[in-house]
Amino acid sequence: MTTHTIEAAPAARPKAMAPNRVQGGLLDPKMLWKSLPDALRKLNPRTLWRNPVMFIVEIGAAWSTVLAVIDPSWFAWMVVAWLWLTVVFANLAEAVAEGRGKAQAETLRKTKTSTMARRLVGWRPGAPGREEQVAAPLLQQGDIVVVEAGETIPGDGDVVDGIASVDESAITGESAPVIRESGGDRSAVTGGTTVLSDRIVVRITQKPGESFIDRMIALVEGANRQKTPNEIALNILLASLTIIFVFAVATLQPLAIFSKTNNPGVPDTLALNSSGVTGIVMVSLLVCLIPTTIGALLSAIGIAGMDRLVQRNVLAMSGRAVEAAGDVNTLLLDKTGTITLGNRQAGAFVPLTGITPEALADAAQLSSLADETPEGRSIVVFAKQQYGLRARAPGELDKAQWVEFSATTRMSGVDLHDGQMLRKGAANSVADWVRSQGGRVPTELGELVDGISAAGGTPLVVGQVIEHEASVLGVIHLKDVVKQGMRERFDEMRRMGIRTVMITGDNPLTAKAIADEAGVDDFLAEATPEDKMALIRNEQAGGKLVAMTGDGTNDAPALAQADVGVAMNTGTSAAKEAGNMVDLDSDPTKLIEIVEIGKQLLITRGALTTFSIANDIAKYFAIIPAMFVTLFPGLDLLNVMRLHSPQSAILSAVIFNAIIIVALIPLSLRGVRYTPSSASKLLSRNLSIYGLGGIVAPFIGIKLIDLVIQLFPGM
Repeated sequence: MTTHTIEAAPAARPKAMAPNRVQGGLLDPKMLWKSLPDALRKLNPRTLWRNPVMFIVEIGAAWSTVLAVIDPSWFAWMVVAWLWLTVVFANLAEAVAEGRGKAQAETLRKTKTSTMARRLVGWRPGAPGREEQVAAPLLQQGDIVVVEAGETIPGDGDVVDGIASVDESAITGESAPVIRESGGDRSAVTGGTTVLSDRIVVRITQKPGESFIDRMIALVEGANRQKTPNEIALNILLASLTIIFVFAVATLQPLAIFSKTNNPGVPDTLALNSSGVTGIVMVSLLVCLIPTTIGALLSAIGIAGMDRLVQRNVLAMSGRAVEAAGDVNTLLLDKTGTITLGNRQAGAFVPLTGITPEALADAAQLSSLADETPEGRSIVVFAKQQYGLRARAPGELDKAQWVEFSATTRMSGVDLHDGQMLRKGAANSVADWVRSQGGRVPTELGELVDGISAAGGTPLVVGQVIEHEASVLGVIHLKDVVKQGMRERFDEMRRMGIRTVMITGDNPLTAKAIADEAGVDDFLAEATPEDKMALIRNEQAGGKLVAMTGDGTNDAPALAQADVGVAMNTGTSAAKEAGNMVDLDSDPTKLIEIVEIGKQLLITRGALTTFSIANDIAKYFAIIPAMFVTLFPGLDLLNVMRLHSPQSAILSAVIFNAIIIVALIPLSLRGVRYTPSSASKLLSRNLSIYGLGGIVAPFIGIKLIDLVIQLFPGM
């Protein structure tokens, strides 16, 4: 006889992170140093031309270098040095972001060992086929391989025969093994994972060089990161602004020549020589006018957005998917396992008239000790927690005869040595048992059972026989428990302007009860794959972006239709191919986090763009007066910072322009903190913090740099 001592469920074990997983946070100086060689390699014009803003800065730095060689001076070489540093710092931002992804890819590469596959030729169900050894990279789509305990799965595929325990820690970082079996929604396996027990036959679904790990490595390294539509649009805007400022600065030379001709008494200065405006000063002005800050950080922001998803074990197939997550209007969430815990749990003991709750709880616990189902264990724990009843082991009850739960009887219970018999189970089963023992079933029981069912719960009835008299004690209310904190999270979604829809196969009555408790905006009951598709299309027809999760083959059409389709890693290959994200932890609630990360990406880009544009305004007040005050004395009114000299003013602005890029790298990688609020509030916050900050910071920074420059003789 098995011992059935039941205690409270232990706290969930923290999930192990994958080895060498790089966490988000402040910038590591070691990472800066390690990324410097990559930043220098990115100085190649064939690489840098993809970033028009920084490409113009590099051309300006090269031209200034030539001018400094022709007409050398300490000022010229200092400006040249800081112009080149501006380009290097911009490349460094992208290199650091990519470097973080490369560090994460180190672990993934370890899974790509020189595995030999056991390919089966001529295999079909019932026919073992002929086995041959072949290198894993040579496997073709459709090949059949066999993998046994202790062997590495050679490629992505679906289990077509057998069942096995698989260690996926190399991919997910989760140390607990998972079960993979043929048929159903848990048949997909990933190359590089290890079979721990039994034997499975796998049909390879990948093409050579396009395995899950290959794609994951390329994506986290940023090698295959495609620019998103919003990012492309912003790049076009930055390029347009850069071209406008190039023409604006180019007109300064003839303007200066004309002004100097009409004012022959004006002496030559740093900015004005016999030909007009010096080339190095023109380049300095151009670099400080164009939006170099956001131009330098734009790629890093996009890479970091995907990096934050990888840190949460989510693989985004494209940057477009991450960005779309930030614009999602409707969230489709499965009920079981997402909104609720999935297993029904005891929520209340409802006694009949004349029966005390304590007596019902004691009988319910005793009759459930032999019930190893999750529902039975929850009854024992609930009685212990709510009524202080100790979870008794069957061995402690002398001569007790235990009746284990079975699907046939739909009851469990115990026959005690004093003649008392207890049963707990489905209402009809227990009612029939009470009648068979000569007892009567009161009409009150039917009312209680119907009331619990109407509320979306599951009623279990407790009956007893004591001193040869059979009776019903009451009803146990089982309910699908909503996960803690879900209502608060849905409230956050609502504040973001996102509509949440619960999808379930339950009847409308049960679905409404769960939806009301969880706080979702709407629900779809008795949902079929066709219903999901129709709901997504209706939402999209109204101009909304839709996100959903799924793991089965029947979810694949809806995942493909959704703007953000998150497939579970435990799901089928069809689901993973249809979605544009894969959750390696197979946690459906992570869809909410994905939306928050997408919004954080958009907010970070908007905040730094606001800062960059506002940042340029202050730099005008440093350079313009310094350049033209000798020609136009009235411009001295704009010299609000009262900088030491024209030379120090221009140099201070150029130095600040370079340093601010490095200072903002941590923010671009970590992201601006997102708090759910309306679009108007987010805009107000951006303008007040990053807009105003972008104006104030240069005034303070340039002035401090000017004070430092004054400390050096000859400057």
